[in-house]
Amino acid sequence: MDNEKQLIDLRNEQEVDHPEEACGIFGIWAPGTTVALHTYFALVSLQHRGQESAGMVLAQDKSLSLHKGQGLVTDVFQNSSLLHEIGQGAIGHVRYTSYKKSPLENSQPLLLQYKMGQLALAHNGNLINAEQLRRDLEARGSIFQSDIDLEVMAHLISRSNFETVETAVTEAAQRVQGGYAMVFLTQDKLLAIRDPNGLRPLCLGKIDQHYVVASESCALDAINAQFIREIRPGEGVIIDDKGLRSFQAAPAGRHSFCAFEFIYFARPDSNFYDHNVHAIRRVLGKKLAEESHVEADLVIGVPDSSISAAIGYAEACDLPYEMGLIKNRYLGRTFIKPSPEARTTAVRMKLNPIEHIVQGKRVILVDDSIVRGTTTKHIIRLLKEVGAKEVHVRITSPPYSFPCPYGIDTATRGELIAANNSIEEIRQTIQADSLHYLKQETLEDIFKKNNIPICSACFDADYPVRLPELTIEKG
Repeated sequence: MDNEKQLIDLRNEQEVDHPEEACGIFGIWAPGTTVALHTYFALVSLQHRGQESAGMVLAQDKSLSLHKGQGLVTDVFQNSSLLHEIGQGAIGHVRYTSYKKSPLENSQPLLLQYKMGQLALAHNGNLINAEQLRRDLEARGSIFQSDIDLEVMAHLISRSNFETVETAVTEAAQRVQGGYAMVFLTQDKLLAIRDPNGLRPLCLGKIDQHYVVASESCALDAINAQFIREIRPGEGVIIDDKGLRSFQAAPAGRHSFCAFEFIYFARPDSNFYDHNVHAIRRVLGKKLAEESHVEADLVIGVPDSSISAAIGYAEACDLPYEMGLIKNRYLGRTFIKPSPEARTTAVRMKLNPIEHIVQGKRVILVDDSIVRGTTTKHIIRLLKEVGAKEVHVRITSPPYSFPCPYGIDTATRGELIAANNSIEEIRQTIQADSLHYLKQETLEDIFKKNNIPICSACFDADYPVRLPELTIEKG
């Protein structure tokens, strides 16, 4: 076997037991300002959505320039004079991928030259018909430089017979399918579109008299921009020197916002559909406690995404919430062989239990999901090694049983522990003293009461967008 395939990444080892988001995007049109610096601060605030590469394209003096690299935003733009230059507009991107698939040519934004001039584009999500479109385009002479499906969108735009970029983008948007949010930058305008089902997030903000778009509202807060609203499903916006204009890029479908934005992906200080992410997670934790009473001494959460839910759980069952696990946020890219001992070491370097807190205690461990079960098992082992008497696992989502084709890194059902095992079998595998998932009807009721239209396909295979060739076995 290739030695590279036998390596694991210490930094990402904890994340492999959770669904992984693809990336985060940002765009700004603010002539005469330091648009690159605003983009930098926004990307830093979106870093949780992708840590493998970062990039931005700057519109300056009627031309576009691309700057990107592998690593964190602060690494890619360290000591960059670009950040203090004046420009008209900019778009930025942070990307998540596995270490085996992160060449620089697959990083974003993309910058191309076509008949109408320069065009830069970046996206969050996945086009589920990208492979078929790529084959069709290659048969007609298109040459691809990367593996990312966004390049399909670039070729569709460049081949359009329409005379404006917005009409070319609209034509392309009506040919692609999936969950996505996209930003486009030309020498004289910024465009942004959201998929017809609103699966991936995209919001609109304003700084002074200028407009910005971002994957999450926390990016607006980082640059002191005012949140205006979320981009509607299928909507496109054009931002230029004339201001803001809206158009329908694709017909709106069944509104189905990814539930995992609230459960796991988004930062707790972000807001979607007029609701704070932290507040919703607390409610999930409280409802989970009501469903799954167990005698225990304290509640801990797996940092960082499950802290809010653990606080809600502790409040509901009148137990103390404690910081039983400490997360190391400063691991670099260090690779080790994936033996059982090495994986345990990787988890310990990422998450270390506080012996004083958990020793001799019956612990309720709150987490947002279990994808493969490997890391959860190692966390339980670590807690018991430092003296936890019992570890009861509580998950703030239903069993993750079906892969997501819309931009979340779970490719097959074979990877998903809940697709192939009963809850009792999962409990035995992860060696928990008890295990309870939030009931799907409870989850759906919470979102329904808060007027949040969610996609629950990873729990029940009710896919809002599906191609005939996309087959998902339920048995």
